[in-house]
Amino acid sequence: MRSRNATTVALLAAVVCGMIGLSFASVPLYRLFCQATGFGGTTQRATAAPGHISDAVVTVRFDAETSADLGWEFRPLESAVQVHPGEQREVFFRAVNRSAETITGSAIYNVTPTKTGIYFDKLQCFCFNAQELGPGESRDMGVVFFVDPDLLTDPNTSDVRTITLSYTMFRKPEADHPNPAANATKTSAVN
Repeated sequence: MRSRNATTVALLAAVVCGMIGLSFASVPLYRLFCQATGFGGTTQRATAAPGHISDAVVTVRFDAETSADLGWEFRPLESAVQVHPGEQREVFFRAVNRSAETITGSAIYNVTPTKTGIYFDKLQCFCFNAQELGPGESRDMGVVFFVDPDLLTDPNTSDVRTITLSYTMFRKPEADHPNPAANATKTSAVN
């Protein structure tokens, strides 16, 4: 009987450990799934635009939001552009730190309709890295992208002629600067 109880306890412990492991792995696995499939409007990363440029025209609109605690103004410099699928384009968003402190922000993004995420490719984007702005500092931040021409031949997306690229900028607390006394201590310790 004790052997059977020990086996049951060991099995239950393994199940609990497995569930805990899966709960920690679920966020990175979900992110990988979304990046691979474009699920939920997740855009793709690319290293180069395709060689073929379509004659069709797609309108790409831009939307920008900020979290309430960020203290930044954040907006696209153009509300929309016309692109030919396969054509590489660069657009800019302006961020202005309206606070009296240095703040680091990080952007999340998606496209709508969400079914177009797999066909919206970014070559470069300010959203790939956190952005730090000092008090009153302003920065124009670029996005280089293209719409994959396969958008036009996929039966699920062939009717799409307008895509909206949306960003939400959030404060990144762990990257904010520590107080000046902490910086002074670090500097004196190095010397």
